[in-house]
Amino acid sequence: MECKVIPFHTVEERSKTDADKAEALLSQAMEGFHKKLVVLDDDPTGVQTVHDVSVYTDWEEESIRKGFEEKEAMFFILTNSRSFSVEETTKVHQDIAARVAKVARELGQDFMIISRGDSTLRGHYPLETQLLADGLTKNEGVVIDGEIICPFFPEGGRYTMDNIHYVKEQENLVPAGMTEFAKDKTFGYKSSDLTEYVEEKTEGKYHKEDCITISLDELNALDVQGIKDKLMSAQNMAKIIVNAVSYADLKVFCAALVLAMKAGKHYMARTAAAFTKVMGRISDQPLLGRAQLEGDTKNGGIVLIGSHVKKTTDQLNCLKELDGQADFMEFQVNTVFEENGLEKEVERTVKAAEEKILSGRTVVIYTSRQLLAPENMTPEEKLHISVKISNAVTSIIGKLSVKPKFIIAKGGITSSDVGTKALRVKKARVMGQVKKGIPVWMTGEESKFPGMPYIIFPGNVGEVSTLKEIVEELI
Repeated sequence: MECKVIPFHTVEERSKTDADKAEALLSQAMEGFHKKLVVLDDDPTGVQTVHDVSVYTDWEEESIRKGFEEKEAMFFILTNSRSFSVEETTKVHQDIAARVAKVARELGQDFMIISRGDSTLRGHYPLETQLLADGLTKNEGVVIDGEIICPFFPEGGRYTMDNIHYVKEQENLVPAGMTEFAKDKTFGYKSSDLTEYVEEKTEGKYHKEDCITISLDELNALDVQGIKDKLMSAQNMAKIIVNAVSYADLKVFCAALVLAMKAGKHYMARTAAAFTKVMGRISDQPLLGRAQLEGDTKNGGIVLIGSHVKKTTDQLNCLKELDGQADFMEFQVNTVFEENGLEKEVERTVKAAEEKILSGRTVVIYTSRQLLAPENMTPEEKLHISVKISNAVTSIIGKLSVKPKFIIAKGGITSSDVGTKALRVKKARVMGQVKKGIPVWMTGEESKFPGMPYIIFPGNVGEVSTLKEIVEELI
């Protein structure tokens, strides 16, 4: 099928799977299924669809053990590996595979690892899932038969039809390879067809025609047995592409997947956040409002915007309509090229922000939108500069001596670093979402501001007005 922009109503036309029947099939398949789901999150936005689950911000053996010992079927480990170099993420994923295997063996608990990645296909793929598969083979003797690839995420407007992955922009669906995300300086790609994406990203190790594809027609037909048979045929980390335009589609697929696992097959998953909701059997709950998110202080709140994708810039521009109700401060990213420039910029920003917060005003700190990087910089050097800037921006929250009423961090890397480095969270509980796809952590007792709702706003999620609506409700 040719990759071209199509109208959004195509989704409704292709959404034919019976939701009640899909739920019944999944409930039936899940009976007697007791694998612990270990979700490795490459940035903190992967909890966009869940509530009442734990997120651990390190992967020490002790944290992994605590996750396994929880009564819930699923726990998250925030690796934030999208900000890592190849060397860093290699070491981390080798360590995690070894530790998960060791803890599971000692506790006698079966498990499945889900690598929660970006719904717009960025990140260290296929490196991370291959490392995990190799690690489980080495430490457990388990050979992974297939890898589930499912970037479907309706809360963010991501749909997969005829193997082509689409991103919703206004009233259109744009093939992912034609979006700004595909032009990412570190994780760019060309293919929107996921079979071609696999071939591109694996540099031809896996051929597009060898992918196992699960079509919308099979899902609409509730053909659990036929899909299970396809899954049973997978071997040697075969790539399994899942088409989906509704949660009902995903439930039918997961019913077949669970039956295949019960029959003894082993799978790894590289998916967006919808898959974790379905496999973790997370119920729907209402969006969180001011009543649940209001802090215990008369101080103002703080919004930190690090992401610089177009969607975030548009949301920032819309948020600026609240100028007068909130105070806006631009953090100059190009001070990174001056001696001690970033340190001075942080100092200036913290001082000004504290004064405003103490007076009850909400502060919006955003990075200047254009990095004037030299043209000959390599992707790794650019990533290094980005991390340096991100660390500086994050440190603003870490250096605050006053407790804000609320904290919103915008952007995957920014929100991860705020959570782990600035707020020093070791374990958070996911409260739910403030808007579709925008999760809220309740910080742990060990953190800088204990028991505080922390809003994690992905860079590539929401409508133009979403950020403004959240801030407006909280100030």
